[in-house]
Amino acid sequence: MDSFQIFGIQLTLSFVVYGLLAKWYVGPLVDRLGLHDALIALVFPHALRHLGLTILVPVVVDPNFPREWSVPMAVGDVIAQLLALGCLIALRSRAGLAIGLVWIFNVFGLLDLLFVMAQGIRLDVTRFQFGGFGFSPLFGFRCW
Repeated sequence: MDSFQIFGIQLTLSFVVYGLLAKWYVGPLVDRLGLHDALIALVFPHALRHLGLTILVPVVVDPNFPREWSVPMAVGDVIAQLLALGCLIALRSRAGLAIGLVWIFNVFGLLDLLFVMAQGIRLDVTRFQFGGFGFSPLFGFRCW
């Protein structure tokens, strides 16, 4: 098995685990909350997306990573984090734009994820050393 296949299996299994966690535990808890509080609980993990900047640190990952992949990924993560923080503030204060901002955050986050995954496949980034950063997609910093 090559690195791409191993990474794909790990990512798929992480999605399965997080899907079960969401269905069995998070979903029932969120069902008991009002809309704004439920969205706060779901958006909060994305407030840590600044951790994606780690991909730009050469001592953590292969310094030869293609910048056309790592820079958009890092920038996309920071933008998603800032949108998440804006959502949290708007939701907490029950601002009228809160739900619209959550939609913008979700659409941006999905497009960012799809772009990064497509670029990663196109550039075959699995041939580079991810170092400690390699665990972040598997444990949720990028996918959850």
